[in-house]
Amino acid sequence: MRLLLYYLTLLGSSYVISTYGPHQRAQMTGDILLGGLFPLHFGIASKDQDLAARPESTQCVRFNFRGFRWLQAMIFAIEEINNSSTLLPNITLGYRIFDTCNTVSKALEATLSFVAQNKIDSLNLDEFCNCTDHIPSTIAVVGAAGSAVSTAVANLLGLFYIPQVSCWSFMRTIPTDEYQWNWVIAVASDDEYGRPGIEKFEKEMEERDICIHLNELISQYFEDHEIKALADRIENSTAKVIVVFASGPDVEPLIKEMVRRNITDRIWLASEAWAISSLVAKPEYLDVMAGTIGFALKAGRIPGFREFLRHVQPKKDSHNEFVREFWEETFNCYLEDSPRFQESENGSTSFRPLCSGEEDIASVETPYLDYKHLRISYNVYVAVYSIAQALQDILTCTPGRGLFANNSCADIKKMEAWQVLKQLRHLNYTNSMGEKMRFDENSDMEANYTIINWHRSTEDGSVVFEEVGYYNMHAKRGAKLFIDRTKILWNGYSTEVPFSNCSEDCEPGTRKGIIDSMPTCCFECTECSDGEYSNHKDASVCAKCPNNSWSNGNHTFCFLKEVEFLSWTEPFGIALAICAVLGVVLTAFVIGVFVRFRNTPIVKATNRELSYVLLFSLICCFSSSLIFIGEPQDWTCRLRQPAFGVSFVLCISCILVKTNRVLLVFEAKIPTSLHRKWWGLNLQFLLVFLCTFVQVMICVVWLYNAPPSSYQNHDIDEIIFITCNEGSVMALGFLIGYTCILAAICFFFAFKSRKLPENFTEAKFITFSMLIFFIVWISFIPAYFSTYGKFVSAVEVIAILASSFGMLACIFFNKVYIILFKPSRNTIEEVRCSTAAHAFKVAAKATLKHSTTSRKKSGSLGGSSASTPSSSISVKTNGNDYDTASGKHRPRVSFGSGTVTLSLSFEESRRSSLM
Repeated sequence: MRLLLYYLTLLGSSYVISTYGPHQRAQMTGDILLGGLFPLHFGIASKDQDLAARPESTQCVRFNFRGFRWLQAMIFAIEEINNSSTLLPNITLGYRIFDTCNTVSKALEATLSFVAQNKIDSLNLDEFCNCTDHIPSTIAVVGAAGSAVSTAVANLLGLFYIPQVSCWSFMRTIPTDEYQWNWVIAVASDDEYGRPGIEKFEKEMEERDICIHLNELISQYFEDHEIKALADRIENSTAKVIVVFASGPDVEPLIKEMVRRNITDRIWLASEAWAISSLVAKPEYLDVMAGTIGFALKAGRIPGFREFLRHVQPKKDSHNEFVREFWEETFNCYLEDSPRFQESENGSTSFRPLCSGEEDIASVETPYLDYKHLRISYNVYVAVYSIAQALQDILTCTPGRGLFANNSCADIKKMEAWQVLKQLRHLNYTNSMGEKMRFDENSDMEANYTIINWHRSTEDGSVVFEEVGYYNMHAKRGAKLFIDRTKILWNGYSTEVPFSNCSEDCEPGTRKGIIDSMPTCCFECTECSDGEYSNHKDASVCAKCPNNSWSNGNHTFCFLKEVEFLSWTEPFGIALAICAVLGVVLTAFVIGVFVRFRNTPIVKATNRELSYVLLFSLICCFSSSLIFIGEPQDWTCRLRQPAFGVSFVLCISCILVKTNRVLLVFEAKIPTSLHRKWWGLNLQFLLVFLCTFVQVMICVVWLYNAPPSSYQNHDIDEIIFITCNEGSVMALGFLIGYTCILAAICFFFAFKSRKLPENFTEAKFITFSMLIFFIVWISFIPAYFSTYGKFVSAVEVIAILASSFGMLACIFFNKVYIILFKPSRNTIEEVRCSTAAHAFKVAAKATLKHSTTSRKKSGSLGGSSASTPSSSISVKTNGNDYDTASGKHRPRVSFGSGTVTLSLSFEESRRSSLM
């Protein structure tokens, strides 16, 4: 029973071997067999299968000369290896190569042939029969061009762990962002290559803010009306860049239609599947296609390959069934024993003359012999050598250092495909060209790409693939792509990059603004706001200028802001400084006058010691204003307000104590020793110290809890104001408020003492000085909070100077004038005269008040005749009041209730003036 089973299997396998898979193939036996899949035709004939009879295999059409050259590259590499004495000695490589016809169905049909043969070989039927025609397993497959075909083949081979070394990697990167395009058309083939490619492209474009205006699918099997409709949409689009993810056969119908319409203002970006396709890279298409940019595999050199291509002949290459069709298509003839010749005699095909098969291949122009830039052919050559190197590693493997279980090695004679796959994944060698070859984690050969630009040859008008850059898939990010833009010719003649944007570029100084219901690539240009800038075209956002900068009028750059403060060098600062110095000088001058005439009556009458302290405080007031000028520093900010506050409190407290002392003395009818003791000099200074000490404590608390500091005010557009941050506005309010309270008390006492002898308190002038003080500082509050920058300091300086000059002028200038220019009034007699005049006024006022009160009382008694005591005031100068020693009269002031004799004497010459 078991023998019968094997017999049936053998019969089935022999049937499979002889009939399964495409009949047309290139095949040569060997110890180890390599498979090959190449697109020797561009497609298949469209044929409706109504299933009325047994379905026939679809026929491949349009011979691919470049595909045949790729097949020849594989055969050439295998023959070189078989003739090598160092690589795989005593081992012969064979091959089985099929045509994929650039379609998935044909590729899978050929792939099943490899898989079926491997399964039959795994049954080990040699013990049951002598199979002289036994075909060994296919241990690796080279090829399957195009990502759609390659993916389908890889999925099937992967089920059986048969390695596939494809020469066409899935390159789907297009450098659209290199040229600032954001408005493109995307066209993809309707297969496993185009659809994933366009999906990835859409995702990448979305990340880079590039919009796809049209997203279209295309196929070589489209009807004419479908191609024309697609061409209409492209022609009417405002996008000038067309990105195509498709193979040459798929994109050819569209390009033909574009050429027919002579649409020359488009830029084509080609994926590697059609960038160098002979179907579209034709001289007659260059009016439309010149300037195309695409990816192509890096070209290489294959020594001896040129002669190998030229020596191909149908009679010599009997193992390669594709040579006959190649010969007939190249010379447009039929070989005598060709099946197609018989079909032509029956009228089923067009007539062609017979050819001998010995024609000179070099006498015709064909893409087959275009070996200037061997790209895919070179990669096929490298792929075969990579498999051979993996087999060499297996052959030379040392037991204990292998890649398999327990570091064992595979047996080259009983080797299976999965073992080759394992070896390929660890392959790393340098080929004969000096290039390092290795496979990545996906078992794909690491490949580099060149960027090509389609030029028109100046010699014969043919298509020239000018290399303008490269793309290294394994380089670091940012260094993968390089393009030499100086070599690119756009549309075949221009060096200027074409415009393909939905909107015009936004100039520097503007930004892109969103337009409702439009893609993000369509925008309007909006001018940057003040304080923002953009220094390049098409800025998405305007950048904010740094804090120390501001945008220029065009918003294209930022310039440093002007730094301003109340400077010593500006006219305003100089004027204020001069005023402050003038105040110090005038005050110092007054001090000098008072010291020089310190023993004169006027100086003594003004409380000489307190006047010195008052003048010193005024110098401090004037000096404190200078701290407000110049660039604010932390120490100046912390010093200026306390210096101003303490100086003013010291000044006002001196005026307050002096005025109040004299007022109390003169209001006392008979000054007693108690008054003199209470208002002694020591107590006056103590009161001044206590009033000032309160202000000092306010400043100490302020500086401890919230010390002022300098800061830069950036609120003004083009200016940075360096000012002082007071730390606590409340503390500043307490400082000024306390000063104003003392000033108010001082004003009150000054107003009360306005009728005292002017030589003592200058009451009217003190009142005026306090009025000036209040006017200045009441005006200061709104001015302080309504100004900004350096003007804040200027307002305070003006307030300090105005109030300081007011007090200096009102209190001291009159005295200095009398001392210097009216010395006759600076005498003891003048002072006594003034005092006597004040006494007469007070007495007269008291008598008048008393008389008025008496009359009111008399009237209330109803006309009583009773006499009322009368009061009189008289000045007597009888002999009893004459002072013989001095020769002067002693006046007596009499009141109704008694008499007070004033020890004030004056000359007769002044008497008339007193009267």
